[in-house]
Amino acid sequence: MSHPSRLSPLALSLAALLLAACASLPRSTPAESKPPADAVVVHTQAVHMQEAEDDEPTVTLTLLHVNDVYQFTPVEHGARGGLARLSTLRKQVLTESPHTLFLMAGDTLSPSVESTFHKGKQMIDAWNALGVDFAVLGNHEFDFGPDVLRQRIQESRFTWLGANVMDRRTHRTFGDTPPFVIREVGGVKVGIFGVLLGRTKYSSKPGPDVYFTDTCVKARELVPQMRAQGAQVVIALTHLVVAEDKVLARCAPIDLIIGGHEHELMQAVSNGTPIVKMSSEARELGRVTLHVGTRSRKLKSMDFAILPVVPEVPEDPAFATAMREYDALLADLSQSVGRTTVPLNATEEANRVNETNLASFVADAYRKAAGAETALLNGGSIRSDAVVRPGPLTRRDVLAIHPFPGSVVSIEVSGTVLRQALEHGVSRSAEERDPGRFPQVSGIQYAFDVCRPVGDRVVRVTVNGQPLDPKRKYTLATNSYMAAGGDGYTMFKGAKYRVTPDKGPATQDVLRDAFASGESIAPATDGRIVRLRGGSPEVARQDDKDVAACPTAQAAQ
Repeated sequence: MSHPSRLSPLALSLAALLLAACASLPRSTPAESKPPADAVVVHTQAVHMQEAEDDEPTVTLTLLHVNDVYQFTPVEHGARGGLARLSTLRKQVLTESPHTLFLMAGDTLSPSVESTFHKGKQMIDAWNALGVDFAVLGNHEFDFGPDVLRQRIQESRFTWLGANVMDRRTHRTFGDTPPFVIREVGGVKVGIFGVLLGRTKYSSKPGPDVYFTDTCVKARELVPQMRAQGAQVVIALTHLVVAEDKVLARCAPIDLIIGGHEHELMQAVSNGTPIVKMSSEARELGRVTLHVGTRSRKLKSMDFAILPVVPEVPEDPAFATAMREYDALLADLSQSVGRTTVPLNATEEANRVNETNLASFVADAYRKAAGAETALLNGGSIRSDAVVRPGPLTRRDVLAIHPFPGSVVSIEVSGTVLRQALEHGVSRSAEERDPGRFPQVSGIQYAFDVCRPVGDRVVRVTVNGQPLDPKRKYTLATNSYMAAGGDGYTMFKGAKYRVTPDKGPATQDVLRDAFASGESIAPATDGRIVRLRGGSPEVARQDDKDVAACPTAQAAQ
C-alpha cells in the first residue's frame, strides 16, 4: 500500500515522530552514520538512550531490515525495489560497517505471481543469495500449508524465528525454529526473538496442529532468559499490527522492535522502545545503527536511516546469476494479453474502501462469464497493490491481480441474503482502514453510511436499476472462495449452484479473457457504490486525519 509519491511525507512523518517521542531523552552529539556512496538517504535520526559516560568509546553495530517482500524483481515498472539492488546496498554497507545483521520481518512466500508456480521457493533462493541472517514468520508464510513451509525452512540458509508459533504434535516451536538467538557481533551479544500475529490461524492455512501463543506472555518468558545468557541488546523481530507492537514493548524490556505487516513506512515509540517498519516490496531499506559502550556494555544510542531502493542503485551481478533459473518464467510473464488506455487502480487501500475502475471491470467480467444477473467479490481478492499504467497488459498483471487459485461460480440467492452480504461487506468499513471483505459489485448499485450501526449501514440497494426485492431469487456470480463462506460470507454457504466450482472458469482465465476482449480496455467508475458519512458523501481520504468524525461522535465530544 505504499507508493513512491508517499515516501517523502512518510519520511518526514517518521522524523517528526522520533523528535517528538525523544524530546525528553538526554541529548548528545549523534555518532556519524555514513550512508553507502551510491545510496540516497531519505532521513536519518538518532535516539540517545542514556546520559552517563558520554565520553565512553562505543562499538557500532548495523541492522538492515525489510518486510513484506513478495517478489525479487523491481516493482512499479522498475521504479522501486528489486533484491538485486538490495544486495548491492547490503554489500556497500558491509564495506563500511562489517558488524552488520540483515533482518526480514515476515511475509515473503506468498502471494506473488512467481509463487503461484513455485510456492515461495524462488524467494528462499533470493534471500539465500542476498544473505539474510534472520527472518520472522509472517502470516503469508502459511498460505501453502504447514508442510510447504517446513520445506521452505529446511531450504533456508538463514534462521527463521517464531517463538509464539507452536506445533501441537511436538510441543515445540513450529519447524523447530529457535525461541530466540544470541549472535555476537563486533564483540556485542545481540539477542533476537520473533513473534507473529495470532490471527494467522484464521487468515492463512497453518493447519489444525499449529497454534499461536500470546506474544506478551512469550516476551516476558524469553527476554529474562536472553538477558541471563548475556544479551546486551534485545531486539524483537515482529510481524504484528503496530498496536500489538506497542503492547509488546510494555511487556518486557526490549531495546528495539523491527516489524512488518502494515506495508507502510511507520515509526512509533512505546514504553521508551522504538518501533520501526518499512513499507513493502523492498521499496526502501531500513538501517539502524546501534552504539554500545565498550566499558558499560550497554546500548547508548541508535541512529535510523531509510535508503530508497531505486534504479540509481546498480543491480548486483552475483545475485542475478544466482536467480538465473527463473529467467524463462520472467520472460513468459512479460507476454502481452491485452492493453489498457487508462490507469487501472489495483491498490489495496482503494479496492477495500470504494468502487474502483478495476474492481468494477473484474465484477462485470465475473457476471458475464457466469451468465448471472449480479456479481459480488471481496475487494481483498484484488491483490497487486499497484496502479497499472496505460499500455500493454501482461500475463504478470493478470496473476498479480488474482494470484490465488479459484473459479468463478454462480449461485442463487434471495434478495434478503444479497442485502445480508452487502451489510457484512461494509461491517468493518468504519472499524478498519482497509477491510478485505469490502463488496465490489456488478449489476448492483448500493449506498452505505459508515456512521450507522453495523448491520444497518446499507441505506439503499437496486439490482439492474430496480429496487431490491427481498423475496426474489437472484443469480449471483462470485468466486469459489466466497461461495464457500470465505471472508465471513457465511450467508452464501449452502446456496444452490448454477455454475459449480469444478465447472466454473478459473478467475485468472476470466480476467485474462476480459483483458483480451477488445483492442484495448478503458474501464471507468460509474457510481455503483456510494460511501456516505453521516448522510453525506465521504471525501476521498489520504490518511485518517482527512476523514471527519461521524456527527453523533462529534456531538458526543
